Amino acid sequence: MLNATIDQYAYCTIEETSSGMIEINAVDLEIKKKYPSSSDLPIDGHLDLHKGVYNRIIKDFAISKPLSFRMTTWCDVPPGSGLGTSSTMVVAILKAFTEWLNLPLGDYDMAHLAYQVERVDLGLSGGKQDQYAATFGGFNFIEFYKDDRVIVNPLRMKRWIVDELEVSLVLFYTGASRSSDKIIREQQKNTRSGKKAPVDATHIIKKNSYIMKDYLLRGDIIKFAKSLGKEWENKKKMAESITNDNIEKIYKAAIKSGAYGGKVSGAGGGGFMFFTIDPAKRLNLIRTLEKFNGKVLNFHFSENGCHSWKINEK
Repeated sequence: MLNATIDQYAYCTIEETSSGMIEINAVDLEIKKKYPSSSDLPIDGHLDLHKGVYNRIIKDFAISKPLSFRMTTWCDVPPGSGLGTSSTMVVAILKAFTEWLNLPLGDYDMAHLAYQVERVDLGLSGGKQDQYAATFGGFNFIEFYKDDRVIVNPLRMKRWIVDELEVSLVLFYTGASRSSDKIIREQQKNTRSGKKAPVDATHIIKKNSYIMKDYLLRGDIIKFAKSLGKEWENKKKMAESITNDNIEKIYKAAIKSGAYGGKVSGAGGGGFMFFTIDPAKRLNLIRTLEKFNGKVLNFHFSENGCHSWKINEK
């Protein structure tokens, strides 16, 4: 899995209180919840990511004393955008608890625990690349093996390659979020049932990731870009809900405006799309995309993963 992080972040602050209450405020979602201090918060469809992390922290680290705190979270991009917001938020919340409680969690431990919270404890469908990407940060080639073994290989990217890739990419928010859980369940159903097209597409995408990594390290942005387009064509074969008429219209218009290729970020179905193009034609592509009532998001690649700090009030 070829992955890179950008400067769009999830944030979590924890303030210790003496109220005997647990207060959770998801500012961007405009949801506030308050619970009496307990070792197990209810998973009921309201801020379950936040509560799932808390429950797992209490369980795994045998914290016996009731915790009383105020948690505030927000994210730079909307949920369901395809940029890994849910997994990144889980990692951010875990990191905040780790900082507050001085928990012995390294990067691999944190990424794995974030995966466990989302996929096992909460039963949300999806992969595990987003948790590792958010934790480690930067450009990585991530390998997944049996028995939950994961190896994160940082890519030593030349600065000029990063800059060229950055100016060659256009990130576009379609204005429509989607449920990645539903789309991924459809993909899983198709592959597990042995349908030929989805299974073959999965193998091609895996093989293509190695090819794209080599193009990227050599700085061959055009070949990288065209491979990205091939990946999108194969990804669409994995589930019908990955694309729709609006996405196809946007994609065709982008190609007509000079884009080498592109794809929907994440599971598909909506959210963000990104395209590769000759930097000299970038503005023309942006003008074309803006006709679709979405929004082009300016971004930069980020070298750092999740980090935390404490503020000592006097």
